[in-house]
Amino acid sequence: MDAIVKPWPKHSAAPSHAQSDLVRAAAAPLENRPTREQAEEAVRVLIAFTGDNPAREGVLETPSRVVEAYEEMFRGYTESAADVLDKTFAEGEAYDDFVLVRDITFNSHCEHHIMPFFGKAHIAYRPVGRVVGLSKLARLVDVFARRLQTQEHMSAQIIAAIDDILKPAGVAVMIEAEHMCMSIRGVTKPGALTVTTQFRGSFRDDPNEQIRFMNSVRPR
Repeated sequence: MDAIVKPWPKHSAAPSHAQSDLVRAAAAPLENRPTREQAEEAVRVLIAFTGDNPAREGVLETPSRVVEAYEEMFRGYTESAADVLDKTFAEGEAYDDFVLVRDITFNSHCEHHIMPFFGKAHIAYRPVGRVVGLSKLARLVDVFARRLQTQEHMSAQIIAAIDDILKPAGVAVMIEAEHMCMSIRGVTKPGALTVTTQFRGSFRDDPNEQIRFMNSVRPR
């Protein structure tokens, strides 16, 4: 498969308080959010825009189903990173290497076309004193994946949340994904992968740690 590799910056500024609040909390509710009935009517308009008849039996219940699907696919707007990473354990006090969870599958939607992109996330962090449950890192990925996203922004949100909430010695994040807005429209290049990486702390400062991380996430 083709890979589009986007390198990480060698030096990045510490996250601002605004960014910290953003990655910790659930998204603020939208003022004047449309009602469910308005959302369903919008789907009927889109069905008509395609050239189909919204009153046709086969698509008559589609607006309701689409709205239900949206509630499921975009539930990340009601979840917060702080809630996911809140509980830690002291078992990490004697552990002096990084913890890696690789091949975390996810599904998200591109904010430019509202089309799916999906793939795997790999996360490593070097704990200081305390560790977080491994399933929490997978849940954290879903908090941000279940929103309208760009892959670059999602990578930055994940690493900022871990760095800000867990305060580890270092964090590394890699995301590999295929984007349907590139696979089935536009240039139509199915199978092309976009790879984004982010490093903080010991991973950003030590090239050997970056190499160890990259080697650890490569398929065996």
